Amino acid sequence: MKNYIVHDAWHIIEMGFDPALNRVSESIFSIGNGRMGQRANFEEQYTGDTLQGSYIAGVYYPDKTRVGWWKNGYPEYFAKVLNAANWIGIDVAVDGVPLDLHTMQVSHFKRVLHMKEGYLLRQFTARFPDGKEVEVEAIRFCSLVDDECGVIRYRITAKNFSGTVAMTPYIDGGVRNADSNYDELFWEPVAKRGSEHRALLTMRTKKTDFWVTTGMHYELTHDGGNLTPREVAIEREDYMARSVTVEILEGETVEVRKYAVNLSSENHPKPEMADRAGQLLDRVVGKGFDCLLTEQADAWGLKWAESDVSIEGDVAAQQAIRFNIFQLHQTYTGEDDRLNIGPKGFTGEKYGGSTYWDTEAYCLPFYLATAPPRVARNLLVYRYKHLPKAIANAEKLGFGAGAALYPMVTINGEECHNEWEITFEEIHRNGAIAFAIYNYIRYTGDTSYLAQYGLEVLIGIARFWAQRVNWSEVRQRYVMLGVTGPNEYENNVNNNWYTNTIASWCLEYTISALGEVRESNAERYAAIVAKTALQTSETDRWAMIRSQLYYPVDEARGIFLQQDGFLDKALVPATDIPDEQRPLNQHWSWDRILRSCYIKQADVLQGLYLLEDRFDVETIRRNYDFYEPLTVHESSLSPCVHAILAARLGDEARAYQFYLRTARLDLDDYNNDTEDGLHITSMAGTWMSVVEGFAGMRVRDGRLHFNPMVPGKWTSYTFRVRFRGALLTVHITPKAVTFSNDGEQPASITVFGEHLAVDKKATVATPNYEKA
Repeated sequence: MKNYIVHDAWHIIEMGFDPALNRVSESIFSIGNGRMGQRANFEEQYTGDTLQGSYIAGVYYPDKTRVGWWKNGYPEYFAKVLNAANWIGIDVAVDGVPLDLHTMQVSHFKRVLHMKEGYLLRQFTARFPDGKEVEVEAIRFCSLVDDECGVIRYRITAKNFSGTVAMTPYIDGGVRNADSNYDELFWEPVAKRGSEHRALLTMRTKKTDFWVTTGMHYELTHDGGNLTPREVAIEREDYMARSVTVEILEGETVEVRKYAVNLSSENHPKPEMADRAGQLLDRVVGKGFDCLLTEQADAWGLKWAESDVSIEGDVAAQQAIRFNIFQLHQTYTGEDDRLNIGPKGFTGEKYGGSTYWDTEAYCLPFYLATAPPRVARNLLVYRYKHLPKAIANAEKLGFGAGAALYPMVTINGEECHNEWEITFEEIHRNGAIAFAIYNYIRYTGDTSYLAQYGLEVLIGIARFWAQRVNWSEVRQRYVMLGVTGPNEYENNVNNNWYTNTIASWCLEYTISALGEVRESNAERYAAIVAKTALQTSETDRWAMIRSQLYYPVDEARGIFLQQDGFLDKALVPATDIPDEQRPLNQHWSWDRILRSCYIKQADVLQGLYLLEDRFDVETIRRNYDFYEPLTVHESSLSPCVHAILAARLGDEARAYQFYLRTARLDLDDYNNDTEDGLHITSMAGTWMSVVEGFAGMRVRDGRLHFNPMVPGKWTSYTFRVRFRGALLTVHITPKAVTFSNDGEQPASITVFGEHLAVDKKATVATPNYEKA
């Protein structure tokens, strides 16, 4: 755990430069806009330890799978969102000596992520070996308004000398992915075009043939006045730069404004990309830096107006929740149903930038409540469009008759994860896809989605579960063998309780959904039955499997067993593990981990969270008290589930403990892995911990229910949620809960069992009985 980020309600602040923390900071201070993203690499040259990262949404490469022992059914590649052309580069030299913070004395270093306005600021003073000092200020952002555009303002001031300053803005397409399986270059040049102050470079990906045109235009000022010094063009096959040298006197400032664009062939015809890039540059240059920055602040203002969570009395908690919300908005906007949310977003290469079940299990609730319904709907449509490939994925593993196994990892719908215990065994992911359909309809009331898209997906998933179980003569029950549950520190286990439970729920929900669509839209129902060749005998068998499925339990303890044989392990609390051996995955052998009782993330508790209404409080409490002490939380997805359930149990201390852990996971680098990128999908868990945890928000019978608590360190908290045309501001103090409705529809709310009606444009308050 690290603790170098200054606590502040609206800013992420780093004071002083520590090269050992540079990669961590490059992740934390990343910027993006849903269409592209950029790690917080320096604009100027840096020869120290760094992970260069510029990413374009939807552009990927099928990196050939690298395994020691190939098994039938393995994906042939791992899809990776690529490190694309470096658009931020501005090399600087003073009297011919490059500015490089790795080789110079650095002072007054400050890096600030302005979350409210959506830009990154960096300031520092650098002392060259000969004693010359420069002061630098750099601001950059990825525009929300022009979402194919990034902008930089870079100022350098001569503090104690007069001399020459050379500024060289450039585009570098000769980039690599640090995680390339075979050290392969994924890009090759297509074309380049240059003119004064401007350069356009088009690169294409090998194999997938995505084209990206990166363009730049720069302006130069000297002490506030425009300059047009002689420009030197520097060009290679995959590199374009424009270099200018300026005579500068002590105390004077040179400023470069660099406008950059990234256009993808996913959104533009290839023959027109260079022309369109030039047109977009004309537009943003015409607006100018100040206008673009004002537009950026206004656009972020709209996002914060809908999704901000305000916490009074606890600045560490406040900073953390806003940081997580900020990064979620930078990663996904919901405007394009071809895109999804990678676990690292646009902040690093780990996990390939691909889509996991995290989206449905953790991110969907955030977007349901804080964005227009189409945003969450597009996350579901993404999976519907991949249904044919989910069926193909199942066929590769020997399933048939329209069974669908959604991939653990994907960009285009094909499975591309290359670890057998994940690819073949972590099949509970199908349950997350199905539950997301239910969750979306439950929250929005959009029952039309079931007939239009959802039912076909549910049928494919139900067919998979029906084929995946087998009858046990010994148990006289259906069982599910050889699986990996959410706890990835157990592989190839039998009868994982969560997997069996979510499979049974999927069969139940699919049968119910068939009935709903048959009643509400007979014509569409008939079309789906014909398209899927669904037989009545199938649904009869699904019902029989549900009624005879085996679930491991320990009657003496009154708990659900994570899997068969779990109690054969030595049950030693995680608190007994020496600190120097944590995290386990960086210190223990895999053999030792698999034999231990330690749980990477919520497993049984994941099921109790999703299906909470099916279990009484004491059942949840017994399981929580048994499994939480064995959980090491070495998945970023773990703490939020524990925070929500702890709040449900009235355990404020543990709820707050796990909230801080999930909220500050990256800011404080809890798991010693932030340098690889942020944990974007788990960031939604921070929001869930507040809204579903402390506020106790649930959807039941078409209305919102709240059972709020206020953590002891907080004086109050406020958040906004959309719900079926209502737009509610919820303000919670130890004494009262207040609802203000700025939407166009009234809202029906239940607080501590008391029903309230909040008309549009009205405010209603009720006592907070949790503290009464």
